Parts: sequence; C-alpha cells; structure tokens
Amino acid sequence: MTMEPSELATETLERHKHIEEHPQNDHAKRMGLLIGVLAACLAISEMGEKSAQNDYIAKQIQVTDTWNFYQAKAIKAELAAGQAKTLAALARLNNDPKLVQAAKLASQKAAKNLSDTTNGNGKAELRRQAEQETRERNHQLHLYHLLELAVGALQIAIVLASVSVITEIKSFSWASIALGASAFVGAAVVMGFL
Repeated sequence: MTMEPSELATETLERHKHIEEHPQNDHAKRMGLLIGVLAACLAISEMGEKSAQNDYIAKQIQVTDTWNFYQAKAIKAELAAGQAKTLAALARLNNDPKLVQAAKLASQKAAKNLSDTTNGNGKAELRRQAEQETRERNHQLHLYHLLELAVGALQIAIVLASVSVITEIKSFSWASIALGASAFVGAAVVMGFL
C-alpha cells in the first residue's frame, strides 16, 4: 500500500516537528551507558578493596598472635635458662646428683624453647614465621591501597562522565573513559583477574 504524496509530506512534517520538539541526545545516551559501565567496574573494584582490607586485618591478627607467641617462648626460655643456672650452682655447692639432673632438664627445656625444629614452635622458628607473616601482611596492605586508588579514580571517572552530560563537552567524556579504563585495568591486575 503506497501513500499519497500529500500524506507522505504531512507525515514527514509531523516527524520533523516531533524531532524538533524532542531532539535525541545521543551523547547523553552514550554517557549514561558509560556511567553504568563505570558503576559496575566500581562495584567490582570495591568488592576487591573490601576483600583486601579483610585479608589485611586477618593477617594483622595472625602476625600479632605469632609475635605474642614468640615473646612467650622468649620469656619461657629465659626463665628455664635462669632456673638451669641456679640449679647448676646449687648442685655444685651441695654435690647433689638430683640437682645436676634437674639443671640438665632445665637447660634442655631452655634450649627447646629457643629452637624446636621438631614442632616448629621454638623462639627461632616463631621469629621466622612472624617475619614471613609480617611481609605477607604488608603486601596485603599495599594491595588494599592500590585498590583504594582505583576505586577513587573510578569515582572521579563517573563524575567526569556526568559533567560531560551536563556540559556536553566531549573532552570530559574522553577523560572519563581513559581514567575509568586505566583504573579498572589496574584494579583487575591487583585482584589477579589479568
């Protein structure tokens, strides 16, 4: 069914009038889509940031526990060593074989508190463990800070995209895209996705 030329002209005029009254803003639509994508990237990055923060806190507790255990072993070793010296001195004065044996046991106990390779919980082993846990904790804190920067950059990218919609200045949209993309790629690398 074909339209008469007068009907076609009338319909075309109505369509142009509608477009003039309701112009389409493709830039605003694209920026709305960009803001949605940036918001999704922000949510993913914030989940990674929160996870890194929780891991840091857990590692901090572990480090504190291990250093406390180390200090307790150091105190026990000092007490046992002092006890061994006292018992040895008493054994020499009294020439008592029972005191000699007690001094020997106290000395062995002090040595075991200083280093226990069998159970891995001597003072020396705990120090190595605590130092390793401290390095792991510090690394987790570093990851958390990097994710914190990425989250901040993504928030700024969303603001730039919003400003681009309001001002219709396209350079804000390009800055938003560049900042948002680099922030999310950085966050993905830190989280181990890339």
